[in-house]
Amino acid sequence: MSSIFFTNAVRFFILVAFQGLVLRNIGAEWESFPFVNIIIYPLFIFLLPFNTPRPLEIILGFLLGLSIDAFYNSMGVHASATVFLAFMRPMVLGMLEPRAGYNVNWSPTWRRMGTVWFVKYICLMLPLHLFFYFAVEAFTPVYFLLILKKTFFSFILSVVVIFMVHLIIKPID
Repeated sequence: MSSIFFTNAVRFFILVAFQGLVLRNIGAEWESFPFVNIIIYPLFIFLLPFNTPRPLEIILGFLLGLSIDAFYNSMGVHASATVFLAFMRPMVLGMLEPRAGYNVNWSPTWRRMGTVWFVKYICLMLPLHLFFYFAVEAFTPVYFLLILKKTFFSFILSVVVIFMVHLIIKPID
């Protein structure tokens, strides 16, 4: 139990630091392409073990989002998006559940679940997070097309970076 806690705690701090110190600045430098943000911190929620209690997922999502909000000075926008993501996670996992079910002691990693399952999982979860984030950031349906554009382009770049990070780090389950 303590190794799972330690692994996830380290993952939390590394993703928050990388997002806040590195990726935040990359997105700010692209003035000619302002609707692209590289967002990989939801990877923490994605990789939580299957047996993580739902209230704990939501609390961790809130703490993760609040930590990112501190870097972005965004007053709860990231926190709301990660709470939404943590809320939606069991539903997405239910849609993707294999016939034999999940081994509840595992984390949903590429190595454990396979390439096709992992790609489906990321490609369902990340757009949920991004769309909710950009919708709350805009806070009006007037910018619906801009929200979709930001979601699409940020998804493309973010998913590439998430897969690269996942391949490089090879998370421990």
